[in-house]
Amino acid sequence: IEDLHHFDAMVAHEYYDLNIDVVGLTKTGFPFGGMYQPDAASTLTDGNGYLEDYRIESYLGRLNYDYDDKYYLSASLRSDASSRFPEDFRWETFWSVGGNYRISKEAFMEDYSDWLDNLAIRASYGIQGNDNLLTTRDGVSVSDFYPWQSLYDLSWANGNESGALVTSIENDKLSWERIATFNTGLDVSLWDSRLQVGLEYFHRKTNDLLLPYPLPLSSGFSSYNRNSGNMLNSGFELLLSGKIIKTQDLEWSATLMGSRIRNKVLKLTDDGEDILSGSYIIREGEPLYSLYVVRSAGVDPLNGDPLYWATVDANGDDVDPYITTSSVLANQSRYVAGSKYPDFYGSISTDLKYKAFDFSIATNYSYGGKMLDGVYNTLMSFGYAAQAKHKNLERAWKKPGDVTDLHRYEINGSYPVTDNQLIDASYFSIKNITLGYTLASKISKKAGIKTLRVYAAADNVAIFTHLKGTNPQYSINSGTDFVYAPTRTFSLGIDLKF
Repeated sequence: IEDLHHFDAMVAHEYYDLNIDVVGLTKTGFPFGGMYQPDAASTLTDGNGYLEDYRIESYLGRLNYDYDDKYYLSASLRSDASSRFPEDFRWETFWSVGGNYRISKEAFMEDYSDWLDNLAIRASYGIQGNDNLLTTRDGVSVSDFYPWQSLYDLSWANGNESGALVTSIENDKLSWERIATFNTGLDVSLWDSRLQVGLEYFHRKTNDLLLPYPLPLSSGFSSYNRNSGNMLNSGFELLLSGKIIKTQDLEWSATLMGSRIRNKVLKLTDDGEDILSGSYIIREGEPLYSLYVVRSAGVDPLNGDPLYWATVDANGDDVDPYITTSSVLANQSRYVAGSKYPDFYGSISTDLKYKAFDFSIATNYSYGGKMLDGVYNTLMSFGYAAQAKHKNLERAWKKPGDVTDLHRYEINGSYPVTDNQLIDASYFSIKNITLGYTLASKISKKAGIKTLRVYAAADNVAIFTHLKGTNPQYSINSGTDFVYAPTRTFSLGIDLKF
């Protein structure tokens, strides 16, 4: 009877300390080529540096119980402290419980044991914490190490005297983002694991969202960080994995993963007031960072003027939709035109082994959703005559009678962002291709080697999108910026085991 019960427990303490200390300088005026030591240069043109610290400390414990390899229970408890929050809100406690029931181990399932390897249902619920508030630096989303503090820019010197500019507002009540997650799923394994199926439903509610909250320009600040509301993510995940062919010389297996997620902002502070940021909006009942743009009505074929749909008149009163050339009225009539969240997404991979050769391909995909490609829109704009342009500008209006979706070319024109600038965010990406060969064991053993495998691999091979050059994988907030696309790499390698 004692052998039917199995317990294991774990108690741990974790401490993480990140310290970033950067100093850089630029000098010019080197006397001749080949000498680039800083002392040889005549002029110091720039010098900068910064220091960033991040610490997190955790106490945690976990308990697992297994009865007769049939019933599984687990529970965990942890207490975390993060330097990203003020002292009074630094510590928070999180927990989770879960269970798994292997139905296939029951006596009444014995009649199916010749083809059913495993049938199990599982469920879990827990509270997790997030201390990561993302901000933008040089067009890239990075972690904000000091989200609650009032910071100062000390580069505003007045002659030889130091000067400082306040760059952020303190929020001494900023606290952890708490995520309550419920999962339940079904796991099936058939025919000696030739086919495996997993189906899962998840319901993830995020409370106290960590967001930068916009401020009026008259305050001198664009936003400040705070806990701004609640959000829900829910959906399904499906896993299908099978060994399609299995012989002495040939094995072929494939795995398909698919997910469908629905995101919705449930509640915002300040009585549900929208949070606007450029062409994005956070609104109750809509996905996070929805696209908030003007509705385009095309281009006037007589003069090339852009046309817009408006729903307010010159007095600001709501009216039935009508077409106008006024960008002011169009901006007052913006609407939610979608978000980056796809209808479904996932991955497909396959592995093939023939004698000593192995071959694998890993891909991922996403269908649905929209994005606003900042790089493409810059290339499609008319900022100045010498600006780099996209070839699609060739279809802009040129003469009366032209029917097109691009208004006439006008240097330094100012136009609102419209829904015809949004791009389908669907994509299919080949992430990795690998081909390998394993030397026969008899030959390798003669050389004193247990196994020897040589391989060639390619990463980030290709991405197929609605618009060539776009990268919908960039971020979840529906936008892109001037950043490098994933680098395509090729490599050759040898794996040795002695």
